[in-house]
Amino acid sequence: MRVLPFFPPCLRLVRLSATLLRATMLDLAILAGHLLLYPSGIAPERRSPAGPPTGAPLLPTAGLGHPPVVLLHGFIDNRSVFVVLRRSLSRHGWRHLESLNYSPLTCDIRAAADLLGRHIDEIRTRTGHRQVDIVGHSLGGLIARYYVQRLGGDTHVRTLVTLGTPHSGTLAAQLMSAHPVVRQMHPGSDVIEELRRPAPGCRTRFVSFWSDLDHAMIPAETARLEHPDLIVHNVHVTGIGHLALPVHPAVAAGVRQALQCGEEGVDAAPGTSGAVSVA
Repeated sequence: MRVLPFFPPCLRLVRLSATLLRATMLDLAILAGHLLLYPSGIAPERRSPAGPPTGAPLLPTAGLGHPPVVLLHGFIDNRSVFVVLRRSLSRHGWRHLESLNYSPLTCDIRAAADLLGRHIDEIRTRTGHRQVDIVGHSLGGLIARYYVQRLGGDTHVRTLVTLGTPHSGTLAAQLMSAHPVVRQMHPGSDVIEELRRPAPGCRTRFVSFWSDLDHAMIPAETARLEHPDLIVHNVHVTGIGHLALPVHPAVAAGVRQALQCGEEGVDAAPGTSGAVSVA
């Protein structure tokens, strides 16, 4: 009997198990650190005055540097999840960074998207920029997508970056289905089906980061954004889980590149993809 032909599959299984173990341990370490930071993110962020005085016309984006970046957290989380990403963007020249909190008692993605739109109007007025970029983690990305796609937010949002967002709904939501907003993340929910509807002429550029080890996304590919009317670039991340997406340096570099490409007018053709490896 020949044994050698069975070695390669066994080795692949061992490598996969080791990668999964590393990703799980990393997520647990990030969770522990985030629990320590969580209290610091409960209070709303203090806004520094910027931009033109009240009543002054908005200035064009050109000449003002990077547009504001709005950071929107996931379910039962707060702005503290973006401490690392915010520091990374700031070090590379982004000056207008806005971390928004929404209540864990939020029961409707549509209502949260409407509130996001009002925040964005205030940010645009205060900073003098006509458009903003958004980075949304998990549910935050879904809220931002609803605003862009269903509430006319594509006029005001140039680039939307999502990190581990259940664009097609996740089966993991069934574990907490007692919460109304979690039910809206089920595959086939009214919100998910509404986002499948045609969106002709949508001007926002979408960049969706998804990980094959993201256990909050079942199946993992649900975090890919697939829509024939949207300009989408899907980025496959390997080697990390759901909680690591907003804090890993390799993902932060990918986010910076995505935002920079948006400023340079580089559009991805619908359905194109890329990859980020952190293994």
